[in-house]
Amino acid sequence: TPDFIVKTTFDGQVILSLNKGDLPELVVSEAYTELLNNASALSKRDKEALPILKKDVESAKGLIDALHQRQVTLEKIMKAIIRRQYKFFQDGDEADLQPMKLEDIARDTGLDISTVSRVTNEKYAQTRWGIFTLRFFFSARYEKDGEEMATRKIKLALKEIIEHEDKQHPLTDIRLEEEMKKRGFPIARRTIVKYREQMNIPKASLRRE
Repeated sequence: TPDFIVKTTFDGQVILSLNKGDLPELVVSEAYTELLNNASALSKRDKEALPILKKDVESAKGLIDALHQRQVTLEKIMKAIIRRQYKFFQDGDEADLQPMKLEDIARDTGLDISTVSRVTNEKYAQTRWGIFTLRFFFSARYEKDGEEMATRKIKLALKEIIEHEDKQHPLTDIRLEEEMKKRGFPIARRTIVKYREQMNIPKASLRRE
C-alpha cells in the first residue's frame, strides 16, 4: 500500500495527500476527559482510580501526538521531493529527474539526514505514472566543466544509444563517448564504462549479433 497519493491534474498541477487507508482518526475518549475535568464530583472509589485514568489518558495523548508528528514529517519530506522533481510528476519522464541527494531534502526540511534516509527507504508514492519508492526520485550528480547533470539522465541517454545501435556493428566505448558528446553529455570514456557496467550492459564485442 503506498504511503502517499500524488495526483497530477491535466493542467499540470501536482497535488499531494497522505494515504491513511481505512484508519480512523484517533482521539482521546471525551468520557475520560470529562471524568478528569469533573474529578471533584466523583465518588471516593472513583477518585481512587483517577491516577490510573490520568496516566492512560496522557499515554493516549502522547501516542496521538507522536502519530501526528510522524505524519507532519512524512508530508514535509514528500513536499520537498515534489518541489525538486516537479517536472517528473507532471510528465513522468525519468530524464526530467534532477540531481538530488538526501542532504538536499534534509536541508530543505530542516530534518536530520538519518530521518530522511529512513523515511525514503521505507515509503512509497502512488503517482499517475506508477508506484515508486521514494529513493527512486534521488539521483547522484555528475559535474563536467561547471555543468551539473543527474547521473540517471546520463544513463538513460547512454542506454537509448545502445538500444538503437547497429547490432551487427555495436558501438565501442570510444564511439559511445562521441555519441554522448553529440547529445550534450561530455563525459569521459571511463565514465561510459562505469555506467554501462552499472546497467549490466556488456562491451561492444559481446553485444554483436
